[in-house]
Amino acid sequence: MRTPTPPADPPQSTFRLGGTLTVPRLGFGAMQLPGRWGGPASDRATAVAVARLAVELGACHIDTAAFYFTGDNRANDILRTALHPYTADLSIATKVGPMRLPSGEMHGEAGPAQLRTEVKRNLTELGLDILDLVYLRVLTSAPLGDRFAVLAELRDEGLIRHLGVSNVTSEQLAEARSIAPVAAVQNRFGVLEQSDAALVDECARAGIAFMPFFALGGGHSPLDDGDLLDVAERHGATPFQVAIAWGLARSPSIVQIPGTASLSHLRQNMEAARITLDQNDMALLTRR
Repeated sequence: MRTPTPPADPPQSTFRLGGTLTVPRLGFGAMQLPGRWGGPASDRATAVAVARLAVELGACHIDTAAFYFTGDNRANDILRTALHPYTADLSIATKVGPMRLPSGEMHGEAGPAQLRTEVKRNLTELGLDILDLVYLRVLTSAPLGDRFAVLAELRDEGLIRHLGVSNVTSEQLAEARSIAPVAAVQNRFGVLEQSDAALVDECARAGIAFMPFFALGGGHSPLDDGDLLDVAERHGATPFQVAIAWGLARSPSIVQIPGTASLSHLRQNMEAARITLDQNDMALLTRR
């Protein structure tokens, strides 16, 4: 009979973003609020209820973007309807860079001249005077300095508190940090996609938050891994809950931002913070 390994120390529940802004390590991603990407629009009343419940359950860091929309449903508009006027403990992050037509088609990246307009668009849509965190989301491994410098200027002007980069390489992160402090990185990372493990550890050493996208699989990557299912069964949890808990235990820099447009899924996601994985669980799920 296997002797159970005692659990590791429970992960801290908050992270000091940029050393000044305390955010919960289990937040909420707004991408699915308008409806699944390329799918039908969601029921707006339900989307508003999901956003409100997320904050009530403690997910007081919300990740959004002006290019998160389906039809006439826009994530920023839903959040403003649901949560404005915003409470002092709520932080909102957004992303700029990808350009999207009203039809939903993506058409390249915003250049330096367009980024200022995109930041102000997010401010207007959300009803804010200052954005807590703005990521430069890049689509290629090309240098990003001229674009990141625009966000640094907006930070100096008082329109942004903290800067982040998304979908970047270690080299692009270093380039951004040579221009201005980087408070957060948002790349794909999760229990089934751990190729950015070295960058996660680099962020932890530097005190930079790592906020994974598609931490619950995403796209065409269902959470059907055998080891993950075994761990979930032992804990009486869903694979999605274990995926969230794994990220929280994997690195103190990880801030999870799972998204959903379902009230029941939201409750399940937030319950994941109660799961404590032991060292055997982590060894089984963590790949290098």
